[in-house]
Amino acid sequence: QVQLVESGGGLVQAGGSLRLSCAGSGRTFSSYAMGWFRQAPGKEREFVAAISWSGGSTYYADSVKGRFTISRDNAKKRVYLQMNSLKPEDTAVYYCAATHIGYGSGSSDEYDYWGQGTQVTVSS
Repeated sequence: QVQLVESGGGLVQAGGSLRLSCAGSGRTFSSYAMGWFRQAPGKEREFVAAISWSGGSTYYADSVKGRFTISRDNAKKRVYLQMNSLKPEDTAVYYCAATHIGYGSGSSDEYDYWGQGTQVTVSS
């Protein structure tokens, strides 16, 4: 079993940067691909980025491509989301999640474990 705890959210002005961190637990953490999702008020949860179990493959939603970078450190059991050039429309609760699908997935249905989320607010 994997437990996930996000941190690093906060309030930032448009154009600014934030780095989210997701701390994992469990001996099998490194065997899971990881993803970041977000959910804004009144909207459905949407895919942001994913990374394979080895870190060798990454995937991004078109809305964040070129601005966000996902990475992982399996020795530390952590996954990161570096967010640059933030926009007000990036405001949401951000969740990290783990999937047994080795190369990751853009579908939330395929993720097995979820964190509690961290709030990101981007002011204009």
